[in-house]
Amino acid sequence: MSYPEDLRYPQSRYHGDRGEVNAVFRPADTPPDISSPGGSTHYLATSESTGGEFGLYKAELAPRSAGAKTHFHKTISESFYVLSGELQLYNGEKWVTGRAGDFLYVPVGGLHAFKNVTDEPTSMLMLFSPGAPREEYFEQVAEMAQRGGEELKRFRVRHDSYFVEDFG
Repeated sequence: MSYPEDLRYPQSRYHGDRGEVNAVFRPADTPPDISSPGGSTHYLATSESTGGEFGLYKAELAPRSAGAKTHFHKTISESFYVLSGELQLYNGEKWVTGRAGDFLYVPVGGLHAFKNVTDEPTSMLMLFSPGAPREEYFEQVAEMAQRGGEELKRFRVRHDSYFVEDFG
């Protein structure tokens, strides 16, 4: 097997020569950070905890959960990894069925959506890169959706979420 001679790693950000103790462990039985009738969200790694590198969230969707309608982000990519159940994922072109082990990567600007159309719960990981302060979005989106109108649109834009329905 041959290896490329010129590997391009990012510039060093750690300049020590011994390493340090700085890992963060989150036990599997940690309660969700947000719970609602539509599901729950676990903040596995926030932008704050990763120094802005990424955000990783575990979302559990109840049966027949609406999820998120078609939208895109201008500053972050979003990835989905299905842990259990079935999840309908919109890849910008068509709806595909994601099952345990399936993965969808959505680059910056890519249209996407998701929903659970089954009678069973589903769970997934969502990865945002680089990290963004998504926690406020997750915590307030249901309330803001109830308000609707321009207030909802401003909230979405504040959180780099550009929904097709907001712009015709």
